[in-house]
Amino acid sequence: MSEDALPLVGPLVTLRAPESADLDPLVEILDEPEVSLWWVGYTPQRVQEEFIDAPAVTRIIEVEGRTAGAMFVLRGEDPEYPTTVMHLFIGTAFRGRRIGEEALALAIRTEFDAGIRRVTLDPNINNDGAIRSYERLGFRRIGVLRDYQVRPGGHLEDALFLDLTRSDFPDGPPLPPRD
Repeated sequence: MSEDALPLVGPLVTLRAPESADLDPLVEILDEPEVSLWWVGYTPQRVQEEFIDAPAVTRIIEVEGRTAGAMFVLRGEDPEYPTTVMHLFIGTAFRGRRIGEEALALAIRTEFDAGIRRVTLDPNINNDGAIRSYERLGFRRIGVLRDYQVRPGGHLEDALFLDLTRSDFPDGPPLPPRD
């Protein structure tokens, strides 16, 4: 088992490698209107190919033994640009508990331990909830990526480019407080 495949465990969240049993829960989450608004066009076949069959880049976000969402962790290969790009989604049943923030903090700490110096996110400019969550975690607005995402119907929308650097949090961002 590679280091990336080892589970990362926080107070509420476990990040782990995908399993075939995650297919149906991920498809259900990606079909939720509040998730499919941003993650467009996910069929069972696409989920299988992009999430289940890609254990090197996929982390399942698990809460209380349930699949709560997933994350792509795309580490750059060029040592001159030690950057990781992350994308994640959380099912609506798990929102409001800072699950995404904890998942990101766990993943970012691992990336920093591996020598990565910067993590970037690029949410749709209209995804206010995600942007607020990312900023609470310490991500900073860098700029707008114009005409970035092809939306249903073919029109383009902007994304907000955010980053968090190791110099912001040498030991990684803190986990969200839990009551």
